[in-house]
Amino acid sequence: MTKIAVITTSTRRDRFADRPARWVTEHLRRAGMDVDVIDMRDHELPSFDGQSPMYAPRHYATPAIAEFGRRIDQADAYIVLTSEYNHGYTGVFKNAVDHLFAEWDRKPIAFVAWGNVGGARAVEQLRSVAIEFGMAPIRPAVHILPDVMVPAMTAPTYDAALFSALEPKLDALVEELIWWTATLRRGRNVALR
Repeated sequence: MTKIAVITTSTRRDRFADRPARWVTEHLRRAGMDVDVIDMRDHELPSFDGQSPMYAPRHYATPAIAEFGRRIDQADAYIVLTSEYNHGYTGVFKNAVDHLFAEWDRKPIAFVAWGNVGGARAVEQLRSVAIEFGMAPIRPAVHILPDVMVPAMTAPTYDAALFSALEPKLDALVEELIWWTATLRRGRNVALR
């Protein structure tokens, strides 16, 4: 079964991220996916200060990095959920990404983002970083603009119906991610022989 890691990158106290994370996770589970929800709040990683993981694959300086690395390694694909902070993605996630290398290699990655321009600038940066790690950033993304974000954020409780206008975009993202996941898994298996 395909395992998709849904990574919530915001660690802010009053974050919006929990609502789109729940929406995406529920959508994937309905489609029969094995989902690993990775919340960066649960991974207090030290500031990256070691040898490049490119040259020391899967050698972890701390148990916290090892646990994060294991979860990333076990996933077949990733959906990164990110807000846009000052035209970029979160510093917490940048630090986490840099602790690993081989774990990300030759796997597809997709993005769900939000903010004034739907997190487009954060996604643009993440696509560049993903390519440097040998990943395949897929084209479809979900950009949650203020017309959906504000009602979903200010509702007293989570309401999946508030994201309904974005369902076709999430469907397209998942369809493309599944194709790339199967294709790259076959390719990794051939390359490892």
